[in-house]
Amino acid sequence: MNINHYSYRVIWSEEDEEHIGLCIEFPSLSWLAGTPEKALSGIQSVVGEVVSDMEKSGEKVPPAISERNYSGKFQVRVPPEVHRHLVMEAAEQGVSLNRMVSARLSG
Repeated sequence: MNINHYSYRVIWSEEDEEHIGLCIEFPSLSWLAGTPEKALSGIQSVVGEVVSDMEKSGEKVPPAISERNYSGKFQVRVPPEVHRHLVMEAAEQGVSLNRMVSARLSG
């Protein structure tokens, strides 16, 4: 597993007055540092250690989001009145419900 393929983010924490390094695939892990670069380096190091430990113990290591395959389909449940409203709006625009919702989600 290449830990550089994971999805990392660095945010500022007002409470801690430091940058926090995060990894989406490992939401329980974080790293505090004074600079964004050190926060990123720190979280990558922690993830590397965790992945190594998981591999040694035979645990399943989560795949990187960027390496997963997606079908392009997902189902969303909404109240019937919202469904009706969306169908009416799509009809008024002269497009399918799928096309209208897809355009909204990607915009």
